[in-house]
Amino acid sequence: MNLTATRKNNGIALIVVLLAIAGLTVLAAGFAFSMKIETRLAMKADSEQQMQWLGRSGVETARWVLAEEMRAGYQGYDSLNQIWAGGPGSGAETNSDLSGFSLQNITMSEGSGDEQVIGTYSIKIVDLERKMNINTAPPMLIQQALTVMGVNANSINTVADSIEDWVQPGDEPRPAGAKSDYYQGLSTPYYAKDAPMDDISELLLVKGVTREMYWGPEAENHNPGTFQHKLGFGSAPGEEPNYPFGLKDVFTPISAGRININTADINTLQIIPGVDANVAADIIKFRAGPDGQDGTADDMPYRSVGQLQQAGVNPQLMGQLGQICDVRSHTFEVHIAAQIGNIQREYVALLLRNSATDIQVVGFWWK
Repeated sequence: MNLTATRKNNGIALIVVLLAIAGLTVLAAGFAFSMKIETRLAMKADSEQQMQWLGRSGVETARWVLAEEMRAGYQGYDSLNQIWAGGPGSGAETNSDLSGFSLQNITMSEGSGDEQVIGTYSIKIVDLERKMNINTAPPMLIQQALTVMGVNANSINTVADSIEDWVQPGDEPRPAGAKSDYYQGLSTPYYAKDAPMDDISELLLVKGVTREMYWGPEAENHNPGTFQHKLGFGSAPGEEPNYPFGLKDVFTPISAGRININTADINTLQIIPGVDANVAADIIKFRAGPDGQDGTADDMPYRSVGQLQQAGVNPQLMGQLGQICDVRSHTFEVHIAAQIGNIQREYVALLLRNSATDIQVVGFWWK
């Protein structure tokens, strides 16, 4: 009997079995890993879809709020104490469907019951009429904004004319402006837009507009340079001054074209003819009511542009201001902060309100 050969065969068979088991284990592990990845991808795809629905739900909620605010007795004005702006509500709003409504932590559910909650979203609505439309602003308003900022007098005409040349078609530049011939001569050449701006950041392409003019106090947070920080003791010759605000803070490329005196801040108000820093402060003080705070229950919004006389604006300017100012907003930028579990995303929508029954979504994207 050959015991050695039998043992040898048994040993080889055992090795083969162990190798087969190891191979199957690797295959099983690979299959399990693949299934895990596919499951995660499927869950992620599902979450992405649900997240987008949260964002779109926020847009529809904003449309409903803006429509209801207009239906609420048709107050005829938009102000910072109204619910769309995050205020407590004013006038007929408090007796409408908007009463007690919050723009924060709105829950989106599927079916019924807390166990069906998909996620939450919060809404911030900002009217764009709180700024002046750069595409339709008269040259004097652009010059006034630059003057209030403290831009050097030698640069004001250059910037103002160049902005006009950028948004208006034509080949001939204004006296201090610039068309494509100028921009084509730069180290990195490009063409003048010769059309309305789509994004306010286009100002950075316009002749004479510096980074500091555009960003204002935020300039240090964008492309900082060596020794950029200043102590407030003034500017050296050739050094860009510290501007109190930037062009982006008072201009927008999209709006109905008039400034809402109920929502504009002190900087925007000062680009209105006849309004200096003191008058702008008085305009805000009047609309803020007894507590002096915008967006509270005791606010006293302007019902008409003519009421600016009560804040010290020259009555002789009323006819002119009627072409520049308003008490109603028509264009709104909506920010939706959506959240599912630990995942967060911000969506932005642009709404155009023509009436309570006609609120159009003209843009929707995520940041």
